[in-house]
Amino acid sequence: MKLKAIVITAIVAMVGTSCNKSFLDINTNPNQLPTASPSTVFTNALFTTATNIAGTSGGQGSSEIGYYWSGQWSQGNGYIISTTQFAYQYTDGDFNYWDPYYDNLEDYQYVINNADANNQKYLKGPSKVMKAMLFQQLVDMYGNLPYTDALKATAALAPKFDDQKAIYESLITLLDEAIVDLKANAFASAFTGSDIVFNGNITRWVQFANSLKMRILIRQSKITGRDAYIKPEINKIVTEGSGFITGIDVGVGGPSFFLATAGKLNPVYDRWGYDANGAKRALNNFPRPTQFLVNSLKAAGDTLRLKRLAYANGGENASTPGVSTQKEVMANYSGTPIGASSGYLPANTTSLGPSLIVKGEYNRPYILMTASEVQFLLAEAKQRFSDVTLAGTPKAYFEEGILQSFRVLGANTAGAAAFKGSKIQNYDWDASTDKLAAIAIQKWISLANLNGLEAWAEYRRTNLPVIPQSAQVPEANKRPLRFFYPNTEGGSNSANVKAQGTIDVFATKLFWDVD
Repeated sequence: MKLKAIVITAIVAMVGTSCNKSFLDINTNPNQLPTASPSTVFTNALFTTATNIAGTSGGQGSSEIGYYWSGQWSQGNGYIISTTQFAYQYTDGDFNYWDPYYDNLEDYQYVINNADANNQKYLKGPSKVMKAMLFQQLVDMYGNLPYTDALKATAALAPKFDDQKAIYESLITLLDEAIVDLKANAFASAFTGSDIVFNGNITRWVQFANSLKMRILIRQSKITGRDAYIKPEINKIVTEGSGFITGIDVGVGGPSFFLATAGKLNPVYDRWGYDANGAKRALNNFPRPTQFLVNSLKAAGDTLRLKRLAYANGGENASTPGVSTQKEVMANYSGTPIGASSGYLPANTTSLGPSLIVKGEYNRPYILMTASEVQFLLAEAKQRFSDVTLAGTPKAYFEEGILQSFRVLGANTAGAAAFKGSKIQNYDWDASTDKLAAIAIQKWISLANLNGLEAWAEYRRTNLPVIPQSAQVPEANKRPLRFFYPNTEGGSNSANVKAQGTIDVFATKLFWDVD
């Protein structure tokens, strides 16, 4: 969206080495022909996606605000309370994820536009999958936005805004196109290293595309009359035959990509954990698992996942990575109330746990989508639309979703099986009186520490779980529903921004937010 000069001073990634957006930003300069290999641009685009969502040591990613506003994280009391985040006092100068997302989308569009000419057709399908994922996230943050006119450089300097529902439908079409491209173009063996998600595994990319389609479809499932559109689309996915992401997660990077070098660490580790030399980041004490999350897990006896989501009070033991300083018993796990500004210091509250940060583990993949989320999508699809051709039962998908949540967090999966027949509401399928609520609550738990942006979107859609209001907000029902369009877009594309009308971030709902 924003025109930037090409900056290419290093070529990396085809052999799986790391790269840094600051020196490998590939966006089309309208006055100069780009010469970067699509494979190099693709690798860097994936890394940039991870850092845009997760954040870096120097800035907040889009997922972070989702953790706060979905009731999973609060703020440590060693810092002045952030009123933009916890009093909801934000403007069009705050939370600008628009520019970096469109910047990243330019990279994927560059690959799509140049893959054929460079005999790298196998990159078109994956780039379209990533393009669809990012556009859905943009819609979920901003509503109407440029889509058909976007990413055209000088051909559309003031791109028109498209209706958000129409964009959602276009993303399903885009994913269909991606699947056709993927099936027609296997990765060249010499270039599988440029794919730092699936290492050139086309089947996995198709399954990821199908899983994203389910995310897009189920997001609309509460809209009256929308089932006439959703059900045939679900059946089309089943007919396609490749299935969904199962038993593994979609992650960027990993041991062969992230390095113990500044700017080349897993972005979560870099922001909230440690630097390249193993020194704890000052921000390690900022995000705090909420009292609501901690107490909810305790009440259900869900202690195995709690110990993976959070370290006990006092944090990680500096000499024993992955283990809490204090004894890991429930009395030593104390969450922080949402928006509390005093009384909850690092020494007496839990911190982000070993599912996210372990000293020395700088090279974990950054997860974009979990197998657990996919199972809960399937559970809701089958529960809401019993006549779709999905082979499993809602109960089977639900129970597999819990199991996969235990797996991705690193908890003993036997703990998931223990909830079957437990009679615990929203854990035991048979005992849960509201099946859709049980699915929503378990999905919320499964997204903790792994996908804050998705957790916030699902909270807005389902209103579950019923989280406490921030201590900084006197109005019980005042909740942020979206962001303002950023002032950068208002300045460069003012007529189209103004055409969207007055945005009230507490009342202007997205099209799928019907309650």
